[in-house]
Amino acid sequence: MMQQLRDAEADAAGSIADRIRREWDKSGSASADFLLRRGEDALESGEYEQAIDHLTALTDHAPDFAAGWALRARTFFEMDQYGRAIGDLEHVIALNPQHFDALMGLAIMLDEMQRPEDAYEAYMQVKAIHPHQAGLSEALERLEREVLGREI
Repeated sequence: MMQQLRDAEADAAGSIADRIRREWDKSGSASADFLLRRGEDALESGEYEQAIDHLTALTDHAPDFAAGWALRARTFFEMDQYGRAIGDLEHVIALNPQHFDALMGLAIMLDEMQRPEDAYEAYMQVKAIHPHQAGLSEALERLEREVLGREI
């Protein structure tokens, strides 16, 4: 599916990416699935501390399950705790170097932290995996002038 995503036309890329995400969310463990759902529900309800509790239990229970780290990173991002979010994204990327959502999240945070070179590099990693990721082209276009300079 990753090859299909790289080669997909823009209109098909979203559905392929969604199929990949569904695969990534399969833990193979009923208790891990339960904790992931509880974390998702708490996050969607804006109960961030409760989401962190569920997702920390999940990462403790299933440290090799990237989805738990990814969702906890998203929760930390929502709480404006970028350092903790980036730490969790590093776990996700170590477990799954092709996790385009983790790379995109990292790029967005680096961009917001005024680290254009690092953000640009992360966005380029996303482009190599999922060239039609939402917001990617605009971010690359904006940063290209700053990072690569202007032609004379």
